[in-house]
Amino acid sequence: MHIGAAPSGPVIAVADLSVERGGRRVLAGVSFAVDSAERLLIDGASGAGKSTLLHALLGLVPRRAGRIELLGRACADEADFAAVRGPVGLLFQDPDDQLLGPSVVEDVEFGPLNLGLAPAAARRLAREQLGRLGIDALAERPVHELSGGEQRLAALAGVLAMAPRVLLLDEPTAGLDADSAQRLLAALLATGVPMIVASHDRACRRRLATRALVLREGRVEGHLNSTG
Repeated sequence: MHIGAAPSGPVIAVADLSVERGGRRVLAGVSFAVDSAERLLIDGASGAGKSTLLHALLGLVPRRAGRIELLGRACADEADFAAVRGPVGLLFQDPDDQLLGPSVVEDVEFGPLNLGLAPAAARRLAREQLGRLGIDALAERPVHELSGGEQRLAALAGVLAMAPRVLLLDEPTAGLDADSAQRLLAALLATGVPMIVASHDRACRRRLATRALVLREGRVEGHLNSTG
């Protein structure tokens, strides 16, 4: 299937996913699916496997067993995962793992430029995304001078500038003040795309999640249909 085609089933489907790191089982037989109208929150204590799950979905950590389908495509090797990175956008927990450009606007326009967008159009798109997140005043700032919260917002702007069809978000509101967190959540809701959000933040659960999945020691402990 061409990656641009709309999947007829779930946008993400995971079956019996297991991951080991350093000889320790981090995920054990995790299974779930996300459809095009869902925003799934992944909850669980620190060390439960939330970040590892998001990374495994894009092939960034090797899996011991299991099947992953993204946008209707079975992903088994690096070539498969590479084809969906971008259409499936990942916000890392640590912005230092994501920010590459010398200035904020250069970082945000990096992805669109790689997709072949003309420089003027990429710069315009980058500034629009920064404006939606309320950080347009940071456009010319060096990324290494930003606070942790500012870095997180800049990293998200870079992800959204790629016009992803699915979002994977690792603790998106961590380090943000209340106003910045509300702007971020509003921007995510405005995308209208399905997403998986790993977060302890109750505001994420209240405003974003259509349902929740709880991880405990690498296993699915429960599914919650209500997020009130």
